[in-house]
Parts: sequence; C-alpha cells; structure tokens
Amino acid sequence: MVFMRKVAIVGVGMSKFGEEWTRGYRDMLIEAGGRALADCNLHGEEIDGIYVGTMAPGSLVGQEHIGALVADFMGLNPVPATRVEAACASGGVALRTGYLAVASGAHDCVVVGGVEKMTDTPGNEVTSALGGAGDQEWELFMGATFPAIYALMARRHMLEYGTTEEQMASVAVKNHLNASKNKFAHFQNEITIEMVLKSKAVASPLKLFDCSPITDGAAAVVLMPLEKAKKYAQMPIEIIASAQASDALALHSRESMTSLRATKVAAKKAFETANLAPKDIDVVEVHDCFTIAEIMAIEDLGFFEKGKGGAATQEGKTALNSEISVNTSGGLKGCGHPVGATGVKQAVEIAWQLRGQAEARQVKDAKIGMTHNVGGSGATAVVHIFKRAE
Repeated sequence: MVFMRKVAIVGVGMSKFGEEWTRGYRDMLIEAGGRALADCNLHGEEIDGIYVGTMAPGSLVGQEHIGALVADFMGLNPVPATRVEAACASGGVALRTGYLAVASGAHDCVVVGGVEKMTDTPGNEVTSALGGAGDQEWELFMGATFPAIYALMARRHMLEYGTTEEQMASVAVKNHLNASKNKFAHFQNEITIEMVLKSKAVASPLKLFDCSPITDGAAAVVLMPLEKAKKYAQMPIEIIASAQASDALALHSRESMTSLRATKVAAKKAFETANLAPKDIDVVEVHDCFTIAEIMAIEDLGFFEKGKGGAATQEGKTALNSEISVNTSGGLKGCGHPVGATGVKQAVEIAWQLRGQAEARQVKDAKIGMTHNVGGSGATAVVHIFKRAE
C-alpha cells in the first residue's frame, strides 16, 4: 500500500521498566510521554492526535477510558485521544495506527504511547487477564494459560527440529546480557545456561527463566510527516514499512504449532513495502515472551531457516554485533514485558540504535531496524521497518 506522506519518529522516551511499587499507571505514561516530547523540543499545542496501546487496565488497575485519561493528565485536552487494544501487540498496533493517521494526512503530529501497570495485581488475576488474549472458552477456561500454550509450541519444535532446552536457555542468557547494559531494563543481571536449566519448572519444558516477567512500564514516540521532521530532530527515523496480520485465536485452530502465520504474512508485506530482505536488517526487536517465541520469530521473519533458530542462538549468531543483533534492549525477557508498552518500547530501542544512542549495547553502524510484536499466542502480529532518514 502506498501512502501520500512519509512518516518519521522525531522523539522517543520511556520509563524505567520493573516492579514499580510506588508509581501508578498514569505516572509512568506521563513520564514516558514527557521524555518523548522533550526529546524533540515539542510543545503540547502542536500535537493533534494521541494513540495509547494498553491491554487490560480495567482488569489490572480498574481504569478504563484510557484515551481521555491520557489527554487529561498530559494537559492535552481537547486533542483526540484513542486507546488501542490488541493484547500483547497493543503497543505495536498503536504505533501502526498513529503511523497510518500521519501518512494519510489525518494528523500532522501524533504521540503514540504504550503502558501497563501489572505488579499491583495478584499473580492469579494477572494470569487470568493475560489469558483473555487467547481463546477464553477453549483455552483459558480449560486451564491452558500462556506458559502452557507456549510449552506445547516448544515441545512440538523440539520434536520436529531437535531444538533443545539448552538452545532455549541461550535465548534467555543472551537477552539478560543485553539487558544488563540497558538502564531502563527490568533485569540488570547476567545469567548462565545452568541457572536457566535449574530454575523452577513453569510448564515443561519452559522454566521460570524461559519466561518474560510481570512488569510495569511505559514508552512513547512522537510521529510527524518526514518533510517536517528535521525541524524537530537532528536524526529523524523514518518508518519505511508497517504491516499487520491475523490468525486463529486458539492454538488448536492454527495450521502449525511451530510457526506463526501472522508473523510470516506481516513480515512478507513489510519487506515488500520497504523493498528489503532479511539480510538488510541490522538490528531487530522480536517478541520473546518465552524463549521458544524468539526462536520461532527469527525463523518466521526469515533470518534463519525453520528449525535452525535454536542452534543459531546457541552459536552466538543473534548476539550483539553478530550475524543479526536480536533484542538489544534485552527483549521482553530481560527488559521486561508491560504488555501494552512492549511494542512502543521496541520502536524506542530501534530509534536509539539507528541514532547511535544505545550506549554499551550499540550495534555498530546500524542503518536499518525492525520490530516484531505479537498478540496472544500469535493471533495478531505487527511488523515495522525503520531507517535513518535521508
């Protein structure tokens, strides 16, 4: 699809991800939004649209009507503000919605935010809220939570391709190493393969250290037409492709348990739009809610052949400044997974990488970046490709 206007990110910001016991839902989002506006020296009166990705604030903190809340507490009334929900892909779909609004000419300056406050809620209630992102009647009601669903994917991947628990553990080790270099990350510690393998079983073969944590946090980006962007940013980051696809809500209705069709379709559309191939990507943030999810993602996105993702990770091919730098932020596993914020945080990380501002986790001479955000166990997937603006 061709749009009239090119779109660029001019400002980015995020809050510290983690267990933020003393901070509320609105506090984190306002901090992230404020940092994004300060990053491009933008004033509130120039904003004409707001999109906020958030999954389950009604269940987690008892707050709905999020668009109005954000406009109110950021002092941006009467700017139209819209909540976007697509389970764990809420942030990525909010980014795509903001992108489409600017590309179409409907808006000239949009703030896209993502936020979730999760740790104030008992663990069983969080599990139930997240489980609603799958098929509530045929999965969650029957006891199939997301760890169980991804464990089924992992077992099938192990059966079909010989993927090992050590290979899955290597995803967690790599992402914790990257997160240890990220001051915004939930986890700042490195771990070992042995630590992952000895951690408590959650849903075999997945163990505690194979799973992303329950996290609080927010992220935000500011979007403008590319022709206006250089007034606000020394190095605008152009969004050169945005694609989204859907699949069956329940795992048992999918054509494969070892591949996400929505990811493959969205990636194909994104690469075609950008006129690029996987070999052209320097850095990618993928949706690693569980370690097996990253392995499937790097295969479905085309970086490695199906069945080779586990071995590639174990061999260091996805490490920082290797064949393809994957999840330099630490990913969902290391940086954390406040579900509505994740897709926007991925875009913030890629913007920092392409600007050369990623500090100790910087990918050398990164020019092209990608983000991949998944809702549920794969019913929604959204892919964006970015480059340094000319």
